[in-house]
Amino acid sequence: MDWLENFNKVLESKIRLGLMSVLVVNESLSFNELKELLQLTDGNLASHLRALEEAGYVEVQKQFSGRKPLTTYKSTNTGQKAFASHLQVLENMIRQNL
Repeated sequence: MDWLENFNKVLESKIRLGLMSVLVVNESLSFNELKELLQLTDGNLASHLRALEEAGYVEVQKQFSGRKPLTTYKSTNTGQKAFASHLQVLENMIRQNL
């Protein structure tokens, strides 16, 4: 089972995998958009986004929209490569077990 060597521990969480899935196909999304799309609580979403940010997989931009703070997230090149690699590992794992 050499596929385990390439298994990305950061992306093993279904929430982080879901976050990367939506961030890879969108230029950027706000905290509230991600929360609504993935049906997560503020705290749960924040902790998973923090882990992805620490891994260098997402970039955070904080700004104001009028007087309200607006935090948006987008996937980085590193995150996109890690996501694609992780999907390849999952696909290989499935093929080996068919």
